[in-house]
Amino acid sequence: MKRNVYLDMKTIEEAQGLFLERFGRGRRTEAERVEVSEALGRITAEPVFARWSVPTYHSAAMDGAAVRAADTYGATETRPRRLEIGKEAVWINTGQPMPAGFNAVIMIEKIHPLGADRIEIRASAYPWQNVRKVGEDVVASQLLFTQDHRIRPYDIGALISAGVFDVPVRRRPLVAIIPTGTEIVPFEDARRIDAPEGTQIVESNAHLLSALVEECGGEAVICPVAPDQEDRVRQALQEALDLSPHVVIVNAGSSAGSRDFTAHAIGSMGEILVHGVAMMPGKPTILADVGGRPVVGNPGYAVSSVLSFEHFVKPLLYRLQGRRLPTGQTVVVTPVRDIPSKPGVEEFLRVNIGQVGGRYVAVPLPRAAGSITSLTRAEGLIRVPLLTEGISRKETVEATLLVDREELSRTVVMIGSHDMTIDILADELRRLGLPARIVSGNVGSLGGLLALKKGSCHMAGSHLLDVESGRYNLPYIERYLKEVQVAVFHLALRDQGLMVAKGNPKGIESLQDLTRPDVLFVNRQAGSGTRVLLDYSLQSAGIDSADVRGYDQEEFTHTAVAVDVVSGVADCGMGIFAAAKALDLDFIPVVREQYDVVVLREALESEAVRMAIETMRSDDFRRRVTAMGGYDPSRSGELWQEVG
Repeated sequence: MKRNVYLDMKTIEEAQGLFLERFGRGRRTEAERVEVSEALGRITAEPVFARWSVPTYHSAAMDGAAVRAADTYGATETRPRRLEIGKEAVWINTGQPMPAGFNAVIMIEKIHPLGADRIEIRASAYPWQNVRKVGEDVVASQLLFTQDHRIRPYDIGALISAGVFDVPVRRRPLVAIIPTGTEIVPFEDARRIDAPEGTQIVESNAHLLSALVEECGGEAVICPVAPDQEDRVRQALQEALDLSPHVVIVNAGSSAGSRDFTAHAIGSMGEILVHGVAMMPGKPTILADVGGRPVVGNPGYAVSSVLSFEHFVKPLLYRLQGRRLPTGQTVVVTPVRDIPSKPGVEEFLRVNIGQVGGRYVAVPLPRAAGSITSLTRAEGLIRVPLLTEGISRKETVEATLLVDREELSRTVVMIGSHDMTIDILADELRRLGLPARIVSGNVGSLGGLLALKKGSCHMAGSHLLDVESGRYNLPYIERYLKEVQVAVFHLALRDQGLMVAKGNPKGIESLQDLTRPDVLFVNRQAGSGTRVLLDYSLQSAGIDSADVRGYDQEEFTHTAVAVDVVSGVADCGMGIFAAAKALDLDFIPVVREQYDVVVLREALESEAVRMAIETMRSDDFRRRVTAMGGYDPSRSGELWQEVG
C-alpha cells in the first residue's frame, strides 16, 4: 500500500542513510555488451578474460641477430665466437617472429660483422634473451579485469590486443528529469525569444542536472515542463516512470509553499522517506520511493539543486555502476572575515581561495541559493557544521576544492573596491595564456586596506578621497597601514556620477534632486570609496544625508546599483560611467576620481602578482578599458608610491 509519510527534517547523513539503504545496497544497473571502441569510461559488469595470448608468437625484442643460445656459449672479449649467417645466425628486426629453432637475440650493437656471411660476437647469450615469448604480456584465458572496473584508455589497447572486441558493461544509469513551473520557458522555446517577459524564467536547471548526470557516467532524458498543477505533476511523474529510469528527479516545487505540488504528487504515488534536509542551500529536498524507484524532489534554486544532487543523486549513481565515489582534494583555509551562519543547518559556503603569505585564505562569495555564479566562480566549498553559529576569521577550516590545487598558487587575491577594470584584467590574463588568475572580494576600499593589514590578500583596489587634503588613498594608507609595507600602482582615472533610467524620466540633474520626495536613491556600503565620495559631495553641496530617501539602502558593487536602477528598485544611484553604459542607463557626471591598486611589497615576489601588474601596463589592457567608457587608463600599472 502506498503511503505519504512526512518525516522531520533530517541531517545530511541521516537522509543519505535512509535513501542509499533503500536503493543503493547491492543494486547495480543491468549488463549490456558494447564495442571496445565505445567502452571508454564504462564499468565492467562481469570479469573479462583474454581470448588469446599476447604476443601470439615468439618475437624479437631488439634489432640484431637471432641465434641458438647454445651456439654462443664461451664467447668472450678475448675468445670471440664467429657465427655463419643463415645457418647459425639470422638477421632480425624488433617484432619479427623468431626463426624455428632459434631462442635468443643478440643486439645489433654487440655484433661485429665479418663480411656478408659471418658475424663475430664477444659475449654469450642465454636462452630467450631479448625475445618476447608467447604470452609474455597476456596468456590466453587470463583474467584481464574484474567486474566493477572502470575502463581506461590503455585498457582498450589491452582488450583489443588480447582479442576482446566487445565487453560486458553496466548500463549507464538512466535519469529522467522533470522540470516544473508554470512560469518556466523551455530551453528550446527560449532560443526563439529576445528576452523573458514578465515573470518568465528560462529553464536551465534540467540541463545543469543533465550535465551532472553525464559527468557521473549516467544518461539523462529531460521531460517536458510540467506546470504547477498537482495532477499535471503527477502525470509527468508517471510518464517519466514509464521510461523505466533508474532515478527520477523532479526539479522545483519541493518546498513547503502552498503552490509547491511536488511533495503532494509524489506522496500520492509512493512513499516519502525524507522531506527536508538540514542543509543550506538544499533544505527542501524530497527523497522518495515510487513503485520501487528512487524519486528525488530537487529544489528549484540553482545552487540548492546542485548541492541536493551532489549529496543524494550522485552517490546513488556511483553505487548503481559499482563505482567508488571520488573524494575531492581539500585544503585548510582561513576566512578573510567572520562568516555568521544559522545553527541547526549545515551551510555550504562557496569561496574563492588563494595563497597569501604561506597560508590559504578564503573569500566568501554570495550566499543566495539562486546565485549559480557563486559556483562558477568558486574555487572551493566550506561546510559549516550543524550546531555552530558560523566561522571566525581567526579560525582555520577545511575547504573542498572545486579546482586543482595547483591553481591556488597562481591565484592573485584582490579585496577592496569593486571596479569593472578588474574583470578586464582577469580576462586579459587568461587571453594571454599567462599562469595567473585573479579572484576578488568586494568589501569596499577601506575593507580592502584592512584586509591587506591582516595579510588576507595580495592587493586591494582603493579610491578613498581624503576630504581634508583632497588626495586619494595615501592618507588612508598612512593612517591604517602604518606597519605594513605596500606599493601603490595607478589603475585608472574614472568618472563617478548619478546613474538614472534611460531617458531620465524623473528629470534628475544634480545631487540637489536627491532630496526630492519622488526620488528614491540606492547607496553603496559604508567604507566604500563611492560612499565616502558621496558623503563628501553631499556635504559640499550643503545636503543632509537624512534628506536623501534610500540613503540607507546599500549595494556592494557598481553593477548591483545599476541593476537596482534598471529594474526600478531605485530611481538613482551613485556609480561609475562604465556600469551605466553596460546596462544602458543615463549618466550625470559628478567627479573624475583616482582608482589605485595597493599591493603588499612581499607579494611582489609572486610571479602571478608581477604578471598582473605587467598586464595592467599593456596596450591591449588599456585599449579594452578605454573602450568601456568613463576611464583614463593611460598610467595603469605605473608605480606611484611605496609606503612603509
